[in-house]
Amino acid sequence: MKMVSCATYEGIEAKVVHVESTLTKGLPSFSVVGMASASINEAKERVKSALLSNEFTFPPKRITINLAPSDVKKEGSQFDLSIALLIALDYLQDDLCEWFVFGELGLDGAVKENIQLYPLMLSLANQKIIKKAVVPFESLEKLSKIPDIEFYGVKRLDEAIELLKNSANALPNSSYKKIEYPSYIIDEEEYYFDETYIEDFLDVKGQEIAKRAALISAAGFHNLLLEGSPGCGKSMIAQRLRYILPPLSGDEILDIAKLDALDAKEPEFKPLRSYRAPHHSSTTASVFGGGSHKAKIGEVGLAHRGILFFDELPHFSRIVLEALREPLQDNKIRISRVNSKVEYPSDFLFVSAMNPCPCGNLLNEQKECRCSELEIQRYKNRLSDPFLDRIDLCVVMQQVSSNDKVTISSKEMHSQVIDVHKRARLRGQRRFTAKLSDEEIEKYCVLDSEAKDVLERAVERFALSFRSIKKIQKVSRTIADLDASDIIGKKHLLEALSYRRRS
Repeated sequence: MKMVSCATYEGIEAKVVHVESTLTKGLPSFSVVGMASASINEAKERVKSALLSNEFTFPPKRITINLAPSDVKKEGSQFDLSIALLIALDYLQDDLCEWFVFGELGLDGAVKENIQLYPLMLSLANQKIIKKAVVPFESLEKLSKIPDIEFYGVKRLDEAIELLKNSANALPNSSYKKIEYPSYIIDEEEYYFDETYIEDFLDVKGQEIAKRAALISAAGFHNLLLEGSPGCGKSMIAQRLRYILPPLSGDEILDIAKLDALDAKEPEFKPLRSYRAPHHSSTTASVFGGGSHKAKIGEVGLAHRGILFFDELPHFSRIVLEALREPLQDNKIRISRVNSKVEYPSDFLFVSAMNPCPCGNLLNEQKECRCSELEIQRYKNRLSDPFLDRIDLCVVMQQVSSNDKVTISSKEMHSQVIDVHKRARLRGQRRFTAKLSDEEIEKYCVLDSEAKDVLERAVERFALSFRSIKKIQKVSRTIADLDASDIIGKKHLLEALSYRRRS
């Protein structure tokens, strides 16, 4: 028996599959067993044609390919090359079990790229269970961004056969390529950032309170709700927020590239966080993921480490808004189906925008609101208190004026966010301030005596929940960091309280 390794998906993570082969005496046949999907069974014809095109003569034997473990459903064309090599090298005495082999075969023996290959390889690398792999040559440019793996790129099946025949002397033809962006190192971890601002806060005139809230939101990863009249700049601010978010580590950049690949996008390997903005008519399955047979990732999972933006927030279905409470609290999403149970990380910054009433003119001084009190109340009642309790910063946008001026650029704001990121990491924080645990709040969110008195009075006056208290402490911590202060003072706490949503 011969064996090489390959992989398939289990949720969004890779599951190692051992591809085994036996060629035994009997009526000539070719079968693949081990819960192989239709795409893998179709591989038999591609493998036959590719081997015959490379002057291989099929032995008059019974060929059995087993994909282990047999209780995991396998799919994808990445198994083609593994199957072909096991058949072609059946006579070889060398042990090939340490090799991972990936690639789709053309009928002429060409080794082609598979869109699933990059996220599979990255997942295997994160699990630290892969050292060297045979891959399509055209995939090397992307795969070379992944550290600690030796890649052997091949263009044709005959090259792969020769490579494994002389595996003891084989040399990798790809070396790790460092990410080429500005960076800094803290505690031996390198963080990268991009100083290209495709959409700049210079385009946003006025709205000083909203821009300040956006800066706090970006610096600490605090959830943000913008409320205001149509056209006052809510969506503009949300779109520009992406470019001033904190720097990314190398592993985080690779994770985002993996999500891009899962979303059928070409990975860019930029230190730019993802931005997902589903329409308010989106279904629950498209937002959270799902499927009857295979639980696919949704917008919440694809927004991991980036921004999830809900425009026209009250128009989203109540089911979607209430289901969003768990990922906002736990930073992960669980999907349970009869055939699969999957858990995705969903550590994102939630940004939302809404009008003050159905017609949008309630706060407008020039236009008359056409809504009745009942319509306004129904509109606002679409957002439950438990949902709103998970929002850190709530801002009512200012009236647009012809005298509004440009006051700050994205570059200046990003510089402040980077300074806050450095301060947090240097004091030992491994997570964003908004994501701190209760123990970490006690450790890092230290209030002076005046701030403690203000917080105690606020708890009594506003009947704050435990969650609200913790959120106010975390927002205060970010504001203090923007002020380069080690201790949270009274002014920091008062500013944090000013961003609470009024009933």
